[in-house]
Amino acid sequence: MNFYGKNFLKEYDFDKDQLETLINFAEHLKTKEKHGIPQRFMSGKHIALIFEKQSTRTRSAFTVAASKLGANVEYLSKNDMQLGAKESVEDTAKVLGSMFDGIAFRGFEQSTVEELGTHAGVPVWNALTNEWHPTQMLADFLTIKEHLGTYHGKTVTFVGDGRNNMSHSLLVTGAILGVNINIVAPESLQPALSVQKLAKELQQQSGSRSLITSDVEKGVHGSDVIYTDVWCSMGEEDALEERYELLHPYQVNQQMMDMTGKENTIFLHCLPAIHDTTTDVGKLAYEKFGVDGLEVTDEVFRSSYSKVFDQAENRMHTIKALLAVTCGDVY
Repeated sequence: MNFYGKNFLKEYDFDKDQLETLINFAEHLKTKEKHGIPQRFMSGKHIALIFEKQSTRTRSAFTVAASKLGANVEYLSKNDMQLGAKESVEDTAKVLGSMFDGIAFRGFEQSTVEELGTHAGVPVWNALTNEWHPTQMLADFLTIKEHLGTYHGKTVTFVGDGRNNMSHSLLVTGAILGVNINIVAPESLQPALSVQKLAKELQQQSGSRSLITSDVEKGVHGSDVIYTDVWCSMGEEDALEERYELLHPYQVNQQMMDMTGKENTIFLHCLPAIHDTTTDVGKLAYEKFGVDGLEVTDEVFRSSYSKVFDQAENRMHTIKALLAVTCGDVY
C-alpha cells in the first residue's frame, strides 16, 4: 500500500484499509521505540509546521516525531508569515513546497489546508481545522485498540458539544472503521446534517451505526468509550456562561460512567481538559458557577479507567507513522 506523497487533509481522504494500516504501523513503531530501535525514515528531510492556533500536543507530537525520524522541523506561526495577509495561500504553498518535503497546517479554515494540499506539491497534513482533526483520530483509535483489544464493533460515545471538529471527526472515522459512534449533545449543539449524512453513507460499507441524541442515559448505555472535549473551543471563551447553561447536564462524572452498565469502559479526552481549578478557565468556572470542573470531574479524569495521557502520547506515535509513510523512505 503506497502512501508516499499523499495528503491527509480530512479523515475520509483514506479508506478503512489505509487508516488501519496507519494505526497498525504506529503500534509497530511504538513497540520499536520502547525497545530503543531507531527509525530514521526521514534523514535529511525538512518539514514546515504552519500554526495559526496555539498547541501543546500537536506541535510537540509533530516536532518530536519528525526529529525521531531524522527530519528537521521549522515552526511558522501566523506572525512569522504573510499567509493570507500579503501573500495568497496558493503562492505560499508553492514557495514552501519548493523548499520543504512536507507541510503540517493547524488553523481555522479547512479551505486553507485544502488549498495548501492542492498547490504545495509535497504532502500536506491537517493538524486541526474548524472542521476536522484527522491526526487526533489516529491516536484515539490506537488508544482504544491498545486498551480494549480492538475498536471493531465497539461503541464510542462523545458527550458535550456535538457540533465541533472532534465529534464530526469521530462520527466519520467510526463510520469508516466499523465503530459505532453515539453523539450525546443538546439539540442546538448536534453534528452538522452534512456530516451525519456522510457518516450514514460510509456506514453502509462498514456496517457500523450511530446515534445522535440529547438523552444522556439513552446515549451512554452500553458504551465502551466515553469521550468529551472542552465546552468552549479556542476563541469561544466569551460564551462560557451560555455553554455552561446548555452543557452542565452533559458533564462526564462517575454517575455517567456508571450509566454505561459496563465494567471496562474507558474515558478519553483530546485535551486540554478543565477538570479542576488549577487553570485560568477552571478558576473562572469556580468563580462563576461554584464548580471544580467543567466537561469532566477530577474524579473521572484521574481515575484508573482514564486513558487520556496514553492517548496524548499516541499523538506522537501515530503522527510519526503518518510522516514516515507519506514523506519518508519506508518502502
